[in-house]
Formats: sequence, structure tokens, C-alpha cells
Amino acid sequence: MNQMNCDFSPMKLRIKEDIRKVISALQNNLVAMDNEDHCLLGSFEKIKEHFISIDMKAANFYLNCYLAPFTEKYPELSVCVQNMSHRKHGGLIVIQREDSLDNLVKPGIPIRAELTHSLLESIFFPGNPLHDGAVMIHTNQIVSAANVLPLSDRLIGDEKIGTRHRAALGLSERSDALVLVVSEETGRVSFGFKGNLYPVNTGMSLG
Repeated sequence: MNQMNCDFSPMKLRIKEDIRKVISALQNNLVAMDNEDHCLLGSFEKIKEHFISIDMKAANFYLNCYLAPFTEKYPELSVCVQNMSHRKHGGLIVIQREDSLDNLVKPGIPIRAELTHSLLESIFFPGNPLHDGAVMIHTNQIVSAANVLPLSDRLIGDEKIGTRHRAALGLSERSDALVLVVSEETGRVSFGFKGNLYPVNTGMSLG
């Protein structure tokens, strides 16, 4: 379970088509610049919106690619983060890949149960004693909850980034783990991977 499966799925084809549309729009703007009476500001705003949409679609696609070789339960993860996003329940979910995390994560409370969206959602329900830490997932099992992750030094002092996001970055900077984050302030979902954060469109299935 260590090969990333990113074949030409319908999602990948849609992303490529969206990129072609943006390129075409940019080329049209180059032509339009020869017309002194034509204002490009509105067109630029639409292109920016298209870029954001493509970015989120690509994040969903590659999230699926990164998860699929390491867990068969990514549809359960998809339902979980979509429900949590809708309710604005904060969450931090670590999916272990190839690297050992033993020396990076302060252990929490053992769970050792099959991964289901309902169990994950109950762990992160506000008021649950385990909801503040990170849940550790290995293959198809919830290993533990209330784990403490290393924080990214890169974002110390940045008030716009919460502790969960700094923790997602911190672990992803030190390992190949993938870390899902749900913001309790906005409900937005993102994932940390290889030291970067990527937004996820919760209107689309991760699987």
C-alpha cells in the first residue's frame, strides 16, 4: 500500500479542462489589451475565481491520491470532514503513511477501533474530553485520540493561523503523514502534507 494511484480519472480530466479555459481567458485578455477602451479588471476577477476553484478541485483529487494507498476508509473520512465542516466542529486527523510517528507525536488515549465517520465525529464533538487533540489513523483503524503534535515554528506569532493548523504543518514538515484539519471558526477544511496546507472543497467527495 505504498504506491500513489493517480490515474486519469474524470476529476483529473475536469481539472485539465478548467486549466485550458483559464489559459484561453488569459490569451483573450492579451488580445483585449490592444483595445484602449477595454477594462480588464472584471475579467481578472473572474480568472482569479477560476484559479481558486481549480486549486480546490486539485486538492481534492490529490488528497484522494495520497490517502487511497494507505487506507481503504477515505470515504468515511470524507463524510466525517464534510459533516464536521457543516457543523463547524474543529478537528485534527492524522493519517500515518510510511514514516514512523513514534518520536514525533505525544501519545494520547488508545482507541483501537475500526475507522467510521460516526466514531470520528463523536470524538470531535464539542465537550468530548478527547476533542482537543489529534486522532491518529493507521490503515483502517483509529489508533488513538487526544494526541499532541509538534507545532510549526514557521508560523509562531501569526494570529491568522490556529493551533490545529500549526500542528498539521508541524507534523507534515517532519514526516510524510497527511493531516486533515477542520476549522471550528470557519468550518473550512484543509490538509497538511510535506510542509504545506491545501484547501479542500467539502462540497465534493474526497473519494
